[in-house]
Amino acid sequence: MGIIKYKTKQQELLLSCFKAMQGRHFTAEDVSAYFQKKNISIGIATIYRQIEKFVAQGVVQKYFLGEQNAACFQYMGEECHKEVSHFHLKCEKCGTLIHLECHDLEKLSSHLMADHGFTLDPFRTVFYGLCKNCSHAANSL
Repeated sequence: MGIIKYKTKQQELLLSCFKAMQGRHFTAEDVSAYFQKKNISIGIATIYRQIEKFVAQGVVQKYFLGEQNAACFQYMGEECHKEVSHFHLKCEKCGTLIHLECHDLEKLSSHLMADHGFTLDPFRTVFYGLCKNCSHAANSL
């Protein structure tokens, strides 16, 4: 996991795209749009296939944000060996996805395991509601 041993031209292009999106979640369609803006032709099937290779190597983390939504991804870096447990908050109004590392939610995860024998998957757990901006806008009406 972590270091890519062999890179094709397409993998190098994808890595440059991932680095440009560092710290943000993205979909395969976002990657395709990134290349279209740069007039670089890479098919969506190739993008999906290459992203899955990066996921297998631990360079990219894959997230599932609901049954109807496409998977989204986050660049972890070529040297990343540690998965950082975190949850997601998704605004139901604007669609913003927020990365949340919160010790209180880690306590919830521990409680679920200790008291209910249930292991929570933080990479697949999404809390839905309104983000700060949309909540503020709704309250000012």
